[in-house]
Amino acid sequence: MKLINQSTTMALLAIFFLGALLTGCDSSQPHSDEAEIVKGPHGGRLLQRDDFTLELAIFETGVPPEFRAWASYNMSPVKPEEVALTIRLTRLGGKLDTINFTPKADALRGDMVIYEPHSFVVTIDAVYKEKKYSWQYDNFEGRTKIEAAVAEALAIETDVATAVVLQQTIEVYGRVKTNTERMSHLGARFAGVVKSTGVSVGDTVTKGQLLATVESNESLNLYSVRAPISGVVTQRHANPGEQTGQQALFTITDTSQVWVDLSIFPSDLGRVKTGAEVTLAFANNAQSVKGKISFINVLAEANQSVTARVVIDNKQAKFLPGSFVTAKIKVGEHAVPLAVKRSGLQAFRDFTVVYAQIGDEYEVRMLELGREDDSFIEVLSGLDAGTRYVTENSYVIKADIEKSGASHDH
Repeated sequence: MKLINQSTTMALLAIFFLGALLTGCDSSQPHSDEAEIVKGPHGGRLLQRDDFTLELAIFETGVPPEFRAWASYNMSPVKPEEVALTIRLTRLGGKLDTINFTPKADALRGDMVIYEPHSFVVTIDAVYKEKKYSWQYDNFEGRTKIEAAVAEALAIETDVATAVVLQQTIEVYGRVKTNTERMSHLGARFAGVVKSTGVSVGDTVTKGQLLATVESNESLNLYSVRAPISGVVTQRHANPGEQTGQQALFTITDTSQVWVDLSIFPSDLGRVKTGAEVTLAFANNAQSVKGKISFINVLAEANQSVTARVVIDNKQAKFLPGSFVTAKIKVGEHAVPLAVKRSGLQAFRDFTVVYAQIGDEYEVRMLELGREDDSFIEVLSGLDAGTRYVTENSYVIKADIEKSGASHDH
């Protein structure tokens, strides 16, 4: 968990360095000699060479996204079967999609689904009446470039998307309790009078330490009462001049271990097993602690919950009996072929995305997501296994893309 001041520092760094980032690629800046995108009657991009004009659009009404094209010559429509058209899409990292076209009513229809992101260099070759016409332009979205030194300064971290075993957990609540198996209730061996005491409630004692002296009623001899274990004096019923009676004079509690009793409700009880891994979060301690279920009670409490117990080390006295606890109990696991860290997820248009990294460039990958745990989420589609993606401070990438105004041009 990052501290608030660290997050604030990162935000300030982001603001400072974003001005120095290379501008995200803008689909309104083509390689071809068109200064601006001109739209045609079908809402597509108009491309012109001499008297030949091609209107190109990504069509997705009732079908997955695909290219449609309409040709004209001297401002008169050209029959689609009279034009040979090929488009090559060069994506980030050099992947090439080649699209061929066939007539479809008054248009030419591409033979490939244009999958997200619609971010590529578009290379077009058209042949009409044995004359070739060519264009090339950038159609980038969700892409930016950040120098390696700047990315390092902004603490942008990456990882490789791969197979993961998701941990299925349930969240429960409980309290820290004294380990009663590590308590000693110490009485007098022989009835007598307490002559002296050397410790008070709250004192830490070691095994064998003198706690009190008692004068035997029968022999009038003094004998010592010594600590049988090391721990903390949690009760004292011995004052000088008092008769020892039958009560415990001292209670010593070894606090080096404590119990965490968790409440498991009937709907979850069948999934919780002895030995199950548990992650504990304490209200009075920032860190989490790992443990295992050591005991599940066979009796229900008044609220119908059942107690599951975790024994944890407490040598540093961090965990105080009576403290409240939130726990996540592992109840299963699922191996998935591809997953990403939840920390890297961002929203982009109507999609949940991560940002793939190739060299100094970053680009959105629209994800279809499945099962998840606290750290990872399964990827069903939208990302190739082995892709390096941003896991930490991905908001910096998102901010720079939004600043650049990289559009979604159809």
